[in-house]
Amino acid sequence: MVAKGKVKKNSKCIVNAAKNMTTAKPLTKRIAAATLFGIIIFVSKVILPSPLDKLLVIVQALLLSLSSLLLGRMGATYVATIGGLLTQIWRPGFFTFSLVFAIAYGLTIDGLFYIFKVKTLSGDVRAGRLIVALTLSTGTIGILSMYVTVMLGFMPWSPWLYVAILMGGTFSGALAGYLTLLLWRRYFIRL
Repeated sequence: MVAKGKVKKNSKCIVNAAKNMTTAKPLTKRIAAATLFGIIIFVSKVILPSPLDKLLVIVQALLLSLSSLLLGRMGATYVATIGGLLTQIWRPGFFTFSLVFAIAYGLTIDGLFYIFKVKTLSGDVRAGRLIVALTLSTGTIGILSMYVTVMLGFMPWSPWLYVAILMGGTFSGALAGYLTLLLWRRYFIRL
């Protein structure tokens, strides 16, 4: 005969194990999504030669903004870290810069999304705030990366090139914000 207290204790263990199994599944999906987004960012940076990859950051901005919305707090930073680690393997000459600027971009997106309260409690996003946050983060990181690379002598000072990169990058950020809004409302809001 089994004691009554022992049955309750065993049933609590089973319930706790079931809870742990259900919480592990979303974590695995989050890691898989973040890794996939990081790999896509890496491939988009490898296809385009530098400085064109800085001019057309739409893929990176789109995936980082989606990851911030999908994965929650620090989602863009996590995805940017994966993309930055892979990029620094491909471009070892810019070892630290690839990773540092990638992480800074992810942190900037996550931070501005939090400050501007882009995602509502119901799961929808505020369109204007999303586009402004993504445009600001893209412009900020663009200016910072141009300044550092010129000051350290990695790239020569060419005002027209940097104006084109800044304008193209900022436009890419705004367009990525708009595309994020469309994709979020059409496909991802239910996830």
